[in-house]
Amino acid sequence: MLSALWDRLVTVQPHPSLVLVMAAAFVAACAVGPSQVWRLTRGFVTIAHEGGHALVAVLSGRRLSGIRLHSDSSGLTLTRGRPTGPGMVFTALAGYVTPSLLGLGGAALLAGGRPTALLWGSMLLLPCILIMVRNVFGILSVLVTMGILFAVSWFGSSDVQGVFGYLLVWFLLLGGVRPVFELQAMRRRGRAPDSDADQLARLTRVPGLVWVGFFLLFAVGALVLGGRWLIV
Repeated sequence: MLSALWDRLVTVQPHPSLVLVMAAAFVAACAVGPSQVWRLTRGFVTIAHEGGHALVAVLSGRRLSGIRLHSDSSGLTLTRGRPTGPGMVFTALAGYVTPSLLGLGGAALLAGGRPTALLWGSMLLLPCILIMVRNVFGILSVLVTMGILFAVSWFGSSDVQGVFGYLLVWFLLLGGVRPVFELQAMRRRGRAPDSDADQLARLTRVPGLVWVGFFLLFAVGALVLGGRWLIV
């Protein structure tokens, strides 16, 4: 069984047709664009966002207290350590860039013809988040995501895995862009005084709007680059 799984992970699979790739992009755009749909799908981006905070916090020497994922698709990562310094800066910086980074990494795997490796890699990252989630809704959200990835990667045909992989990566790339606009809209209305951008502003004395601009530039750049890898 293990040898068969390994063969599936390392075997290069043929790329889907351009029509299927663009169809996946369209479906992903429909999952990100309309507000009513986005309320249901945004939670998957939140998992990546909070996972990014958590990973960088641990790598920078901070102590991770827990992650909370809420039904309104918001999230919170609690860490302990110095309230200032590079560790705190990189921890605050990581959230908004992580979905785009994951999408870019996924695009590289798909460009190399390895959708199964993409799905299993994504699924194996989630238990690391699950053990740190501290509320029931968050645990259920992560378990459901793991279940979907497992079902597709284990029971789906190569074609199904390929199309789903492209859908997932397009969703991450597009889903990395929209939250930045939402962030600035909330800041403009004074509803996000402790947002990542405002925390970075207090830590670095660089205006929060500059950090929002950086988040947007990074997300759009990842979308353009990842999109080129996916459609070539």
